[in-house]
Amino acid sequence: MSHTITRFLDTTYQLGECPTWDDRHDRLLWVDIQGRSIQSMDWESRNITTWYFDNEVGSFGLTDDDRLVVGVWDKILLFDPSTEKSEVLAEVQADQPGTRLNDGKIGPDGAFWIGTMDTASPREPIAGLYRIDGRGEVEEIRDELQCSNGLAWSADGTYMYHADSTPGWIECYAFDPATGALGSKMLFAQQTNETGRPDGATVDADGNYWSAGVSAGLLNCFAHDGNLLEAIRMPVPKPTMPCFCGPDLDQLIVTTIKQPTDPTAIEPDTLSGGLFLVEGHGKKGLKAERFKT
Repeated sequence: MSHTITRFLDTTYQLGECPTWDDRHDRLLWVDIQGRSIQSMDWESRNITTWYFDNEVGSFGLTDDDRLVVGVWDKILLFDPSTEKSEVLAEVQADQPGTRLNDGKIGPDGAFWIGTMDTASPREPIAGLYRIDGRGEVEEIRDELQCSNGLAWSADGTYMYHADSTPGWIECYAFDPATGALGSKMLFAQQTNETGRPDGATVDADGNYWSAGVSAGLLNCFAHDGNLLEAIRMPVPKPTMPCFCGPDLDQLIVTTIKQPTDPTAIEPDTLSGGLFLVEGHGKKGLKAERFKT
């Protein structure tokens, strides 16, 4: 399949992540983790609003009352974009200073599923995956992770995908969308540095799982059974997460990481850290779930 990949915006970010389509307000949101901020772009005007936080923002989700639930280092916040006021809902691994909150999404059960990562290098298995409900109750789902990532759900909500970027595996769980209970687990895919260790992900309406291969400059598309359908070469080395967006959910945007300046390079890398539009995929995405407050 032939794809056209173009730069979506002129702006760049240190560590772009968590692109999310807000269907109520026709806006695309994403985080700049190292910039400690959430960006909000009006789809029609392309005007961008930036909200800053006091620490690194790992991820966020939409809520049923038009706020955002946000993972900021070791705290889960409820943030109101209209007033820019935050309240602390919960804390995650606050007693573990070597980890921070990372990839997170709202599940079909209305809970915020979010993982942590070891901030040191090399990473150790001190991170985990957690489920936070509207009362602020925190449930540990999985421990001994290094860099929790790749959360996504099937269109009918009966399967959950989850990855650990460092060892490179992607797993798939049976999922109860009413309760959030996990069932049987299977290894969905095993990735390497060369094939693209899994970062952020999304699922299209046909059930394909799209994974940013952050170590190989690839956007990998897997069928629902784990077979690799295609590996799309990105114009930058470190894509972080894909998202279907736009009023018809047929636009595919990918966030990326800004690379350090290479003094030996013939031409400077002016593209890394940007958002990219991937065309020619012929797919549509799924509407984002909302956190039940």
